[in-house]
Amino acid sequence: MRQSCRAVAALAATAKAATLADLCTVANVQSALPANGTLVGIDLLPSTVTASPVYNATGGMSSTATYTYCNVTVAYTHTGKGDIVNLKYALPSPSSFSNRFYVAGGGGFSLSSDATGGLAYDAASGATDAGYDAFSTSYDEVVLYGNGSINWDATHMFGYQALGEMTQVGKPLTRGFYALADDTKLYTYFEGCSDGGREGMSQVQRYGEEFDGAITGAPAFRFAHQQVLHVYSSAVEQTLDYYPPPCELEKIVNATIAACDPLDGRTDGVISRTDLCMLNFNLTSIIGESYYCAAETSSSLGFGFNRKRQAQGSTTSTTPEQNGTVTAEGVAVAQGIYDGIFNSEGERAYLSWQIGSELGDAATTYNNETDTWELNIPSTGGEYVTKFIQLLDLDNLSDLNNVTYDTLVDWINTGFVRYYESLQTTLPDLTPFQSTGGKLLHYHGESDSSIPAASSVHYWQSVRSIMYPDLSDEEALAALQEWYQFYLIPGAGHCGANSLQPGPYPQNNMDIIIDWVENGVQPTALNATVSSGVKAGETQMLCQWPTRPLWASENATSFDCVEDEASIDSWTYTFPAFKLPVY
Repeated sequence: MRQSCRAVAALAATAKAATLADLCTVANVQSALPANGTLVGIDLLPSTVTASPVYNATGGMSSTATYTYCNVTVAYTHTGKGDIVNLKYALPSPSSFSNRFYVAGGGGFSLSSDATGGLAYDAASGATDAGYDAFSTSYDEVVLYGNGSINWDATHMFGYQALGEMTQVGKPLTRGFYALADDTKLYTYFEGCSDGGREGMSQVQRYGEEFDGAITGAPAFRFAHQQVLHVYSSAVEQTLDYYPPPCELEKIVNATIAACDPLDGRTDGVISRTDLCMLNFNLTSIIGESYYCAAETSSSLGFGFNRKRQAQGSTTSTTPEQNGTVTAEGVAVAQGIYDGIFNSEGERAYLSWQIGSELGDAATTYNNETDTWELNIPSTGGEYVTKFIQLLDLDNLSDLNNVTYDTLVDWINTGFVRYYESLQTTLPDLTPFQSTGGKLLHYHGESDSSIPAASSVHYWQSVRSIMYPDLSDEEALAALQEWYQFYLIPGAGHCGANSLQPGPYPQNNMDIIIDWVENGVQPTALNATVSSGVKAGETQMLCQWPTRPLWASENATSFDCVEDEASIDSWTYTFPAFKLPVY
């Protein structure tokens, strides 16, 4: 036994001292693969292995940093299925490897195709084509075999399975590649935003034992609700029979920001407390204010839900000069959107974007022939309805004729039930992740105009109620903070800073999660920097939910994190329009 232990230690030391060229060989990679039979349902194909050293190449999250790594590819098949799933991995030089494995999230309907994301953190990392050529094809292009026929293999692979399997293969591959001793910890991390955030939540929910730390930004979970919400703004306009000029909506948003900015105690161009805005500001006060926008030619590219081609329904349009005053009809449209989706019985079906968020989904199109503004259904929602709900291979809805709010609720319910086990990604019991020591850092831009910030609040509340049902609020919060922390980012938009509200945005989340996981340094606030505006360069330590920021004065150098029951209540929703619980 002593000889065996010494042999393992000697092998590990030899691997650490080896050069990349020594390790980056087909034979070494093949020997490092987990043996078939150890991963249930996965049969690796060692004959498909390629391995080639890459020296001083750009990669990872930076366009300028260079890295040296082993570029590895390998394929596998699901037992008895005859399919082929292609994987690629980037394994750093042994001298810079820090016993980490990193998984990056994608965006829209795309998984990440880049395997080099972990190099910046001295980590091995991987990517998967999910069996449907996800390296070059987005999932929405393959969700249907044809009209009426769902590609369930691709749906489950995109939903959660592909990344989980890539990790289950990649971790033993990494251990074997570097000859890590059995008692050497390989720290495993996930990082992603938008659908990448949803992908991260899918891994925490279904493969929790595999991950030590996860960073999930603005997760696009509750997929049916989220995607139909992208149709909702158009439905409000059609229901109210008013199609506001984009400049009128911009004025409503900008006037709201100006009015609600001081409510957090400091006037800095940012609504740090959208809850106070919701509770204390009435949009009707904007009626009659003037607006002006110059003529322009613009292209609408949607939200990038298709990586390799222009998003479906995208348009290029010329808009005339816009000069007028805010109307009661325009305010009614904005208020209806901010209120969220209800059925005809007055039962809430879903929440919406926070007041002061951009109203991009409500943007209308100018018809030069009729000299009128017309409905413009966002393809992000329209395609979901046509392909995922109606099961028609169409890129967008052509119109909303005969569509009511009840129709929207029916669409949500259909998608909710149909994709409950694949795309909804709202399982609230994270016990496997928590019980194996996992740490979750979850954040969301408060003025996100694509995925509502309250969506993340609702999920956090669901986890708390399911995992700690018998604890008091104070006890449950203390228990959660030890492994799951959630932060709202004042003024921030979708997965980034917001040009309308130049507030703070976190820059070093991976540093924080690594310190938490590997060194036991539990964060109490999230470090963020203001990149533009009057407070450019200012560092703000963001409040951990459910506390909220409040500046003591205009000249205060930092805000207090306060508890405000009325504000918290404004973030709390139930959805009686559905019989199933909406987590």
